[in-house]
Amino acid sequence: MQVTVRAATVADAETLGGLRWRRVTEESGYTGTDRDAFLRSFAAWAADHLSSHLPFLAEVDGSVVGMAWLMVADRVPTPADRARRSGDVQSVYVVPELRDSGIGGELLGAVLEEAGKLDLEHVTVHSSERAVRFYQRVGFQHDEQWLRWQPA
Repeated sequence: MQVTVRAATVADAETLGGLRWRRVTEESGYTGTDRDAFLRSFAAWAADHLSSHLPFLAEVDGSVVGMAWLMVADRVPTPADRARRSGDVQSVYVVPELRDSGIGGELLGAVLEEAGKLDLEHVTVHSSERAVRFYQRVGFQHDEQWLRWQPA
């Protein structure tokens, strides 16, 4: 199996949208019939957000089988560090038939390599319960200083 992971471009936006659609229909049982409209709106969203949401694609033998996103956010500057940025791993997905084959690790490796190139202060991830150990294997840790608020 030949796996290739690469930065995605705006030309890949509908493909990324197709993976997002597939994930939502598999994981939450969404049964909408508006797939084509979603792909169009997703492609427009991806094009509008390429400066802050960096997509990566995994391909096996020329077929797209996974994706991951690195969201990059500017942070409030300090007198000592005027260009602060952080990242968040989002929407890591590998088609079910190829999970646990190393593809997710390759995608995450590409995301974290990009985070290093961008000199991000830190990278976070909000994980499903199933994937917590996956992220811990590459160095993500629980941190008691991170708190989350959700509206009621």
